[in-house]
Amino acid sequence: MIYWGAKYLRCPICGGKATGKVGIDQFYCWDCCVEYRINKEGVQIYEVAEDGSLVAFDPQNEFLL
Repeated sequence: MIYWGAKYLRCPICGGKATGKVGIDQFYCWDCCVEYRINKEGVQIYEVAEDGSLVAFDPQNEFLL
């Protein structure tokens, strides 16, 4: 669940508060190392590949969670 607040935004994957803004409507979670975007359509979640590119999140990736 994502919580908008004056101080933080919780990660949609792990619920952690160790998130930071990396772009317009883009955030990064330091706890589970995912990047996510929030817009009118909802939340899009991405894994960051070794080369720095964004790959659509795979919930079956056992190494991430």
